[in-house]
Amino acid sequence: MQVNNRKSHKTKNTKQNKTMKKLINIDDYISGLPVDIQKIFQQIRITIKNTAPDSEEVISYGMPAFKLNGNLVWVGVFSKHIGFYPKVTGTDALKKELFNFKGTKGSVHFPLDKPMPLDLIAEMVRVRFSENLQEANSTQNK
Repeated sequence: MQVNNRKSHKTKNTKQNKTMKKLINIDDYISGLPVDIQKIFQQIRITIKNTAPDSEEVISYGMPAFKLNGNLVWVGVFSKHIGFYPKVTGTDALKKELFNFKGTKGSVHFPLDKPMPLDLIAEMVRVRFSENLQEANSTQNK
């Protein structure tokens, strides 16, 4: 299975960056993916939108992101996994549930050859939404 050659937002390959199409929205991002990966990504997108219906879809750091009272999550497709970035707090709150997945601090890697854990993705979005709402309320009360 081949995924397009998008690099993560940390890439230093400026030659490739100049040849990459500037992404305008999430639909642009999805259209550059193989059809089988598009279907997986759409499942994740629908899960996020069902969990946070008022969230705004944006491109941030060169990848799809969802915002509601601040950034909720970022999602990126890589050659063997979906990178899901709910910030560190979003992964800390669900350490037990995330134990079987690889990732880095603040990210989770969902293998493309396994079913997407949509319930877990929804729960991470709920955690992040709750955090953002608390932060927004505390800022308003100051």
